[in-house]
Amino acid sequence: MWADAPEINSPSSVREAVPEACRLCPRACGATRTEEKAAGFCRSPLKPRLARAAAHFGEEPCISGTRGSGTLFFTGCHLACVFCQNHEISRCEVPGQAVSDDELRRIIDRLLEQGVHNLNFVSASHFIPAVARVLKAVRPLVPVVWNSSGYETVGQLRQLEGLVQVYLPDFKYGDEALGRRLSGVADYPAVALAALQEMLRQRGPYQMDADGLLQSGVMVRHLVLPGFIDNTLDVLDLLLEHFAPGTLLLSLLSQYTPIAVLADSGQLDEYPSLKRRLTPEEWQRVWDYLRYSDWEDGYVQDLSSATEEMIPAFDGTGVTVKNGPARE
Repeated sequence: MWADAPEINSPSSVREAVPEACRLCPRACGATRTEEKAAGFCRSPLKPRLARAAAHFGEEPCISGTRGSGTLFFTGCHLACVFCQNHEISRCEVPGQAVSDDELRRIIDRLLEQGVHNLNFVSASHFIPAVARVLKAVRPLVPVVWNSSGYETVGQLRQLEGLVQVYLPDFKYGDEALGRRLSGVADYPAVALAALQEMLRQRGPYQMDADGLLQSGVMVRHLVLPGFIDNTLDVLDLLLEHFAPGTLLLSLLSQYTPIAVLADSGQLDEYPSLKRRLTPEEWQRVWDYLRYSDWEDGYVQDLSSATEEMIPAFDGTGVTVKNGPARE
């Protein structure tokens, strides 16, 4: 399952890859992160933390295929989305298991033994130095998918050049003010656009194999938020303005689900529309706009997909624990 690669005998320390004042992500918060000490906006140490590593069948068909996507869910996040569907891990309510380079390699090996179509790194942007180091050593013979928020610097992404075959970023906001309100960042559209351009520079137009599985390229995702349909139309316009038809795949998601614990705690009181699902009328408006645009290829999710069953259990499945086997 592996290409020839050197052993990870004496990896450089994680600290060498990130300065004491961390400026890895666009927030550049300057926190002092160590291998063990969680700090910064992402609430994370330098050593990666994992909440789940398993074959996942909830991605787009060109990612999940018939054998699943070997998905690694990392904890922590450098955004602050008030509506986060994965809030348990993004906010470190589930802290996850810290893994060394060798442990991460063993987890990857175990996924590949299951016959997954690809390796899918979910929200690992704040752990790029460690992930890149492992990928350089192991060089898996299946595509590596980088599944991210889209809020990444060009410098971050260049650490992944030649290591990632498929970029799967979100493009959350075309409305700068909405990004500030809902995710706590004032420059989301500009940063995400620059990131997309870098991803496309690295991988070029998307390529499928004979089985319809994405082997290389960029597929951009957008989650349609109830009550904010104009933002979705802004995103579609922005992407069409900057990218030629046929270069990117688009995945338009209707699966927004109001998370009960967020609604019940009052965190969504300022945004009442986020306490409900999309209406058929809202989804039809988006679909009509898309149909008459120049988008050529991609996926449009069925409205019935909006359930909490779409969210996996972040229970440590498949994560190697120290001095023990991976949990089944």
